[in-house]
Amino acid sequence: MNMNLLFRLFFILFFLITGIQAQIVKPLTEEKWPESNTDTKFYTLKGFRHGVSFFPKVQYPEVEYTPSPELTFDKYHTADVIYHWMRKWAEQYPNLIDMYEVGVSYEGRPILQITLTNKETGKATDKPAAYFEGGRHSGEITAVESTLWLMKYLIEGYGKDAEITQIIDKNAIYLKPVNNPDGHNLYLHTAQSNRSSVRPVDSDGDGLLDEDGPEDLDGDGYILQIRYKDPEGTYIIDPRDPTGRLMKRVNAGEKGEYSIISEGIDNDGDGKYNEDGIGGLDLHRNYAENWRPEREATGRGWTQGGAGEFPLSEPETRAVFNFLMANPNIYVVNSMDTSVPMHLRPPSTAPSSAMFPEDLKWYILFDGIGKSITGYERAGDVYNDYSGGAGAPLFGHGPDFGYWYYGAIWYGDEIWNTGRATKDYNEDGVIDEFDRLIMADEEYDGKVFFDWKPYNHPQLGDVEIGGWNPKFFNQNPPPDQLERWIKNEALFNIEMIKHLPQLQWDNIEVKKIKTYKQDSTDFQIKVSYRNAGKLPTALRQADLVKIVRQDQVKISLPKSAVEGEKPMARILPEPGVRPQQGGQRGGAAGGVTNETSRNAGYAQGESVNSQTITIRVYGNHEIEGTAVISTTRAGILSAKSFTIK
Repeated sequence: MNMNLLFRLFFILFFLITGIQAQIVKPLTEEKWPESNTDTKFYTLKGFRHGVSFFPKVQYPEVEYTPSPELTFDKYHTADVIYHWMRKWAEQYPNLIDMYEVGVSYEGRPILQITLTNKETGKATDKPAAYFEGGRHSGEITAVESTLWLMKYLIEGYGKDAEITQIIDKNAIYLKPVNNPDGHNLYLHTAQSNRSSVRPVDSDGDGLLDEDGPEDLDGDGYILQIRYKDPEGTYIIDPRDPTGRLMKRVNAGEKGEYSIISEGIDNDGDGKYNEDGIGGLDLHRNYAENWRPEREATGRGWTQGGAGEFPLSEPETRAVFNFLMANPNIYVVNSMDTSVPMHLRPPSTAPSSAMFPEDLKWYILFDGIGKSITGYERAGDVYNDYSGGAGAPLFGHGPDFGYWYYGAIWYGDEIWNTGRATKDYNEDGVIDEFDRLIMADEEYDGKVFFDWKPYNHPQLGDVEIGGWNPKFFNQNPPPDQLERWIKNEALFNIEMIKHLPQLQWDNIEVKKIKTYKQDSTDFQIKVSYRNAGKLPTALRQADLVKIVRQDQVKISLPKSAVEGEKPMARILPEPGVRPQQGGQRGGAAGGVTNETSRNAGYAQGESVNSQTITIRVYGNHEIEGTAVISTTRAGILSAKSFTIK
């Protein structure tokens, strides 16, 4: 044998053997994420940036970092704790829950989601569905907790509460508490906060990535505010506050005494503070509908800050998109944020009048239902109502995608009120920041405001650091207020589930309509089904963009009834549709089928819809048939029998 060939065979065998051995003996090690790595006191981010990528770890008393025996909502929960409960429920209720990885974050963390439905009553994809998520924006953790609260409420209520049991029997609910685990973990394990993804971005256009972020200078675990004396400043100490804590912006033309910046230094020497911190993208500007770039060449077009490099450039948004497109049975969505508070819906780039009126009426209905449950003062569209009537577009925005592209009921609700005062505490006829400070002292024992403390700043000299708690008051409620807010939002989501379409059989009527001399008879099969739910089986926009198919009525006959040289029956073509070429009766020659599906439009809520199909019977035969109703967003009605005789 050729020596060269022997040499090659030897090496092939060598690599096969050693490769197999390597697969056997080399362990697969799971990545040690900084949030759960107890060997280091620092939290390190992935990705190249010109600024700092590691930060001291923090543990807040407002947060639960290790799972407790019972899940309660008097604290916030890390992603590890949330995933613990999701896994536990999936193991405990395998007949109700599937847990799975729906995507992977920028840094490589799994994005976990559950499907909740009674598997014994049908597949999730064969039922009308709802989708709820939180945690797209790193610091808006109230939305995460609302999704988790809803999950717990539904799971633990099944079999005990009749309404919850019916919801889970008849529908599929997809729940993803943490859309953006990278940002969520950064927020709860360090003093840092960012908008969404931790992907490095040049936010200030100087060619550097994340080079000038905030610093926790005094090491108290928070990025607070710095106030310092400045002859060019625009703030004074509010003369109404004898404690000297409250700052007040002066009117135009008036002289100030202080400037206020966020805690940190000017890392890049451009005279600005903390203008290019971690990340900078906004996952809520990265959707495929009406996306606009961050910069465009003419200077005269529309742009959108935080949009990302291209639509769906970010894996977190892409995970949402891919799942929704693969599961078009999803009809109602709430992808929640904080804060305003507001029930926030489409459109984002046009007034509500641009929507189909028959679709808009449902949104208006849900606006009212939401306000009655949560007590929010505001509900409406992004373009006008959110902007205070200014007609300000948000591009690449979830609500626009949800309606214009996906044809669904889509809310992006904002939870929590930023800690605004709830009444006129000093009875001066105005509710303002001074009332907020009084409320903080009287109702929160002053714990939500950090008193100003002196600090020697390396660039500004003598300054003071203090201000409102940025994480557990400004952006999210204090823990003792948390459950009220997240529960009310979850109850609104349940109300939307209760409006989903629900299919029921009404009747199958078999009627003789014509008899021919050649010993054949035409029978009309009128198949009627009821939508017992409130929403139609699809919105008009969903039909326009072809995200759904029309309701389908399908009837089937036994193959033996239509086969052979002399079949017993034939399903006649739909009126206006040309029959296939071939013989009148011959099954093989005429290409005759034993089943047909017909479009039936869309069943409106609380109404009956029907479709008629004509069958020609040759001779005197009794034939059994079945009918099935199939819809994209209202599920499937399983086979119902009928008899032709």
